[in-house]
Amino acid sequence: MPLLVMKFGGTSVADLDRIRNAALKVQREVERGYDVIVIVSAMSGKTNELVGWVEQTSPLFDAREYDAVVSSGENVTAGLMALTLQEMGVPARSWQGWQVPINTTAQHSSARFVDIPRTNIDTKFAEGFKVAVVAGFQGLGPDGRITTLGRGGSDTTAVAFAAAFAAERCDIYTDVDGVYTTDPRITTKARKLDKIAFEEMLELASLGAKVLQTRSVELAMRYKVRLRVLSSFEDTDENSGTLICDEEEIMESKVVNGVASSRDEAKITLVTVEDRPGISAAIFAPLAEAGVNVDMIVQNISEKDYDDHPGSVTDMTFSVPINQVERAKRAMEEAMAAGHIAYDELVVDTEVAKVSVVGIGMRSHAGVAAKMFKALADENVNIKVISTSEIKISVLIDRKYMELAVQALHDAFGLEAA
Repeated sequence: MPLLVMKFGGTSVADLDRIRNAALKVQREVERGYDVIVIVSAMSGKTNELVGWVEQTSPLFDAREYDAVVSSGENVTAGLMALTLQEMGVPARSWQGWQVPINTTAQHSSARFVDIPRTNIDTKFAEGFKVAVVAGFQGLGPDGRITTLGRGGSDTTAVAFAAAFAAERCDIYTDVDGVYTTDPRITTKARKLDKIAFEEMLELASLGAKVLQTRSVELAMRYKVRLRVLSSFEDTDENSGTLICDEEEIMESKVVNGVASSRDEAKITLVTVEDRPGISAAIFAPLAEAGVNVDMIVQNISEKDYDDHPGSVTDMTFSVPINQVERAKRAMEEAMAAGHIAYDELVVDTEVAKVSVVGIGMRSHAGVAAKMFKALADENVNIKVISTSEIKISVLIDRKYMELAVQALHDAFGLEAA
């Protein structure tokens, strides 16, 4: 039998009525001749509740027990989904991570996949079961303890199963009906994409688009798993949603396919850092050790300061998530106290946002940066930092201009037109 993986997020299984609605979609695929692996998240809000209980019970909690508690939400959903399918006459069985088993590394709350043996689930399919309902987000560590994959980990679970079982496709059901050219809440001109390349989706996910977890897209790209994003709350067919696929499946891509934005950004500048070999490593190694995710980096042209700073000095600017500012400041202060770096001032700007244009068509078209910068200049939006890759240009701007910048770029690149 051909096999399909279907993943339902928390809003899609928020109560018994929504679980039944999701089960009807699974039943429809079974009637079309598929064996189905269903990956489920915890009911909407349940994981947050469980995390809260852990933190109230033990502020300095044991990570192993944290995983044991927060993974339980998915177990409930999996059992209820299997029971609902059974009531519909669909042979189904629920599976917890350890029963598959989903083997992972030992990093509790941020484990990574090692392998997913097929034997146990394949045996049940051979016995006549049509659906395996698997609890997402969880796995089994090398010590036999339950692990979890980090928030949003059910998306990654779904892609991993699709790869392990050579599924025809992996359908991700959520509360939106696909991937849009930009956030529809910012501009009504946002258009749903029929197809988007893995690389474009990976950039959009990492730049602030909330549709899919970044790790799930990385995994899909690596193993060529065709992903489809659909709405749980609409009738769907084989042409619904957005297909995330290999670049070769897209006949002709627009130069820019999407505009992403993230308001949770901060800019940090180290003023008058000594410009010498190894200074970048001396700055960014402590940040990495502190778990700070550095994104955009700009080093100013060196200056000679013969009075206070004999030799060359420069300013080093980088962006970090706003919730990691204090961690970054502490890492820099400790590095200076230890004598590894020296600077005159550490300046933090927490009123910035990142706006990016993404498109695989950039590889073969010139002038994208010029058009982007002109569109922002026409709206009197000042650019603080610029970062580029082969298929992406990102800028850091004042946060109050984020929506205006997104709308201007969406119009400039004609993204409302198919």
